[in-house]
Amino acid sequence: MDYKKTDFSKFGTDFFPGLLGIEVLNVSTNLATAQMEVKKALFAPNGYLHAGSIVSLADTIAGYACLYNLPMLAKSFTTIELKSNFLGSTKSGFIIAEATLQHAGQTTQVWDVIVKSKENQKTVALFRCTQLILYS
Repeated sequence: MDYKKTDFSKFGTDFFPGLLGIEVLNVSTNLATAQMEVKKALFAPNGYLHAGSIVSLADTIAGYACLYNLPMLAKSFTTIELKSNFLGSTKSGFIIAEATLQHAGQTTQVWDVIVKSKENQKTVALFRCTQLILYS
């Protein structure tokens, strides 16, 4: 599949990203952005945004970026490692995630994602993942 021609704004609509309300803003060479509305369904019972919802946003946009930036002849990828540092939270508005490519190899890619509050630009989380490139 030629992922460079994919409409990523609709790509995950019927899957987990759609369930969370993730909206893809841009997917391009070495960079991708997405946002998600902060709503009660994404909160933990303690009243703060659930860490899993933040990781899901970051992992989704890193995955879409990886697909767009696959090496020639590659078919897909799978996440083999991820790490998150949570630095803050927000209780309203949107969070926005920007993924940047750190390593583009033939067997792996490494993506960093910064998740921020869209309204005040405060960093909510730092995320890094390693993707294994699949050829079959």
